[in-house]
Amino acid sequence: MTLTIVKNGLITLCFLLLMLRFGASAQSAPSASAGWRQLFNGKDLTGWKHVGKGRMSVENGLIRGHGGMGLLYWTKEKFGNCTIRLVYKMQKMNSNSGVYIRIPLEPREEWMPVHYGYEVQIDNHPETSDEDEYHVTGTLYSLTKPLAKPGKPGPQWNTMDITLDGPRTLVYVNGVKVTDYKEGAPVPPRKFDFEPFRGLRPNTGYVGLQNHGEHDIVYFKEVSVKALSGK
Repeated sequence: MTLTIVKNGLITLCFLLLMLRFGASAQSAPSASAGWRQLFNGKDLTGWKHVGKGRMSVENGLIRGHGGMGLLYWTKEKFGNCTIRLVYKMQKMNSNSGVYIRIPLEPREEWMPVHYGYEVQIDNHPETSDEDEYHVTGTLYSLTKPLAKPGKPGPQWNTMDITLDGPRTLVYVNGVKVTDYKEGAPVPPRKFDFEPFRGLRPNTGYVGLQNHGEHDIVYFKEVSVKALSGK
């Protein structure tokens, strides 16, 4: 009787360890099903191009920036009516970066995307640079007020889902909605000269990753896209 209990206990323990291992692998693996298409192959920057200062590289299977301010953008197509998924982490407790969407033309320098696209911000503590909550992770930089602030500090991993649904932009960070914005909705006036010009953005555009500066390093493990059903 005692031997049977011990044996069953060992089987249960092995099963639990297997489930924990599988769960960890599933969490770290890129989205590989249900229509997701990877834009970053995990090896090099094929399909991507950098403009502006600094550069981007692949380090241990992760995209990272060097110097700044610059932009790495996907050259092969514009995106609309889709969800763009980023899995990223900050090098230190807080770092500054961003994901650019709705860029109307292929960028030739780093400021055109700022003023004519949108930056979905990555920065959990904008107060460090005397900015307010309109500049926090998951907002459209300087344009939208966050519905929540679910960004995790470095070096924890975060997942950001940006949905482009016609003129509507939704941003979820770690499964929590931060932004729900429709073109033409009211936005605050510019406070700083580095903030974007106000105005409508196109329904489709190029996407890109910002490298902000030598001391603001963010690592991207996954950049993938999934078309909206029925669009």
